[in-house]
Amino acid sequence: MRTFDYVRAESSAQAIDAAKGQAPHFFLAGGTTLLDLVKLDVMQPERLVDINRLDLKKVERLADGRLRIGALLSNTELANHPLVREHYPLLSQAILSGASTQLRNKATTAGNLMQRVRCNYFRDGVSPCNKREPGSGCAAIGGLNRSVHAVLGTSEQCIAAHPSDMCVAMAAIGAQITVRGPGGERQIDFADFHLLPGETPWQEHALQADELITHITLDAALQDSRSAYLKLRDRASYQFALASSAIILVMHGQRITDARIALGGVASKPWRAAEAERALIGQRASLAIFSQVAELAMQGARAYEHNAFKIPLGQQVVLRNLRDLSA
Repeated sequence: MRTFDYVRAESSAQAIDAAKGQAPHFFLAGGTTLLDLVKLDVMQPERLVDINRLDLKKVERLADGRLRIGALLSNTELANHPLVREHYPLLSQAILSGASTQLRNKATTAGNLMQRVRCNYFRDGVSPCNKREPGSGCAAIGGLNRSVHAVLGTSEQCIAAHPSDMCVAMAAIGAQITVRGPGGERQIDFADFHLLPGETPWQEHALQADELITHITLDAALQDSRSAYLKLRDRASYQFALASSAIILVMHGQRITDARIALGGVASKPWRAAEAERALIGQRASLAIFSQVAELAMQGARAYEHNAFKIPLGQQVVLRNLRDLSA
């Protein structure tokens, strides 16, 4: 492992100041992804800025019904927080379906937002990978691309799937991400935070190099809603999604009056299926309607050699979730 400088910040201002300059640097919180990739020599920091002493672990309900979450709150604390369990059970389900207890105890809310892809070619350090070495190519397109590769939002430069469960739930709920940098504080809509690979897959998010995530503010929960996170994977424990869906429904009798649908495991970013949502609103719950909506949710999917099964699987994870929620 390469040597690097280490700085322990006592405040947000000190952390941002320590991140100035051109040398590669990263903020260190739980380290559950960062330290793995540093050991693999995939990420090569010249400086790590430890932010664990910052006062960013609070959860508070705002006057408008939104929920403000500190960036350093652990995944375990977030999933089990009374306000999350009461108003956002979808988020709790999604977090608890991922990783292991030990990892959730260390991983932070902001760290989960910044989670890197699990593509084997990205992590092996030697294969062509445009995320790791811009312009080198994408070994996954012609290689083994079954479980951790996407069929939605891909490009000729990258087909890696986004790995987070938490982010899929947040995509359905809606959120604002508060970041702070040398120029002050700004808000990024959750839908705009993660970037599609396009021609620049090494640019994974809308965060600037010297900006620090301080809070995530969830949209107010839909009144009288029901929700669920359904994750399909090769095994039931400690496995990334082959396909997942986060769905929120508001129903009056058997008629659906509002809906949110997001997908995971099948896309290059947490995937909000807006057209599928629009097609669902105003409809009476039925398997026929759910089948149509599931097809819309996967509209535009492009399969590669080993992951074509993800298209019908993505449809199934939407259909089954809608069926169970409306029962």
